[in-house]
Amino acid sequence: MAKLRLDLLRHGETTLGHTLRGWLDDELTEQGWSQMQATVQHHLNQKNWDVVVSSPLQRCRLFAEKLSNDLQRPLFINEYLKEMYFGDWEGISTQTIYETLPELLANFWQFPTQYHAPNGESLVEFHQRVFNGFQQIAEYMRQHHYQSALVVTHGGVIKLLSCLAQQQGLDNLLRMSAELGQLHSFRLSHQPAQLSFEKVE
Repeated sequence: MAKLRLDLLRHGETTLGHTLRGWLDDELTEQGWSQMQATVQHHLNQKNWDVVVSSPLQRCRLFAEKLSNDLQRPLFINEYLKEMYFGDWEGISTQTIYETLPELLANFWQFPTQYHAPNGESLVEFHQRVFNGFQQIAEYMRQHHYQSALVVTHGGVIKLLSCLAQQQGLDNLLRMSAELGQLHSFRLSHQPAQLSFEKVE
């Protein structure tokens, strides 16, 4: 079974950073861009990425486009790597949600497998979508004989992979760390219809 190295970079600070952004296509702030740039510079010497992969949302994509150009590496945009879709909560601060729907928000934080944002994506749907995305990435890398990728993505995606890699129940998803602009490394083992992740410290 082939093992691929994936370094997941969470986007930096964005203009709507105090809200649940989900699929909203907000921009990076200057600070957000700097956070990502500093992380990449720090790791550049010991990482030799074959390809840059990105979520289509501009808080990830614009940085990924520039980086792939700077490093002269191919860029693969994957639609499945978007953040969880928060439905009616998109663009709303957690404080506002807490003031109007405190019980639902508390249940969502504690039991995300059972509760989700009104008209939003369930965790089962999110899990399946992200899994499909990484299957596509693994297949793409296999076809091109790539061994390592930098994946520019979102907090929810990183937290999901951390859960899977540590064999934690998905209700622990929101307790996983995924700081803005930081790198999280995984090894991905893949064969048809089967993926497994390991966390790399």
